[in-house]
Amino acid sequence: MNYKEVVKYWEGTAKHDYPTMSGLMKIKRYSDSLFFGHIVLEKILKALTVRATRRHAPRSHDLVLLHDLAKLDLTEDELTLLKEVNGFNIATRYPDFKLRFYKICTKEFTERYYGRIVALYKKLCQKLE
Repeated sequence: MNYKEVVKYWEGTAKHDYPTMSGLMKIKRYSDSLFFGHIVLEKILKALTVRATRRHAPRSHDLVLLHDLAKLDLTEDELTLLKEVNGFNIATRYPDFKLRFYKICTKEFTERYYGRIVALYKKLCQKLE
């Protein structure tokens, strides 16, 4: 595939996973919704990385690394969000972290991150236009 097709692939898979994130939030699967929030941000960042570098995105889940490779100019608050959301990926993958993360993901905690993830996702999508 040429790089434009790879950008479309990552953009399309992020768009595909977005309703899963939202649906999990609606059915109160809070930790799973935040995990998918990480996935959605990771995929849209990979699209931006491929567009910026014209190479395949690295096999990394690190949102800050992807941000840097894409040469984005996000606010400090948005960068902090990426750092914090990085932890959601790890917390949901390993059993010993999973239970602790599940307990942390109250409705209030999740809503606080969910809204910020949605806003950043939409902003990143606009950068692809």
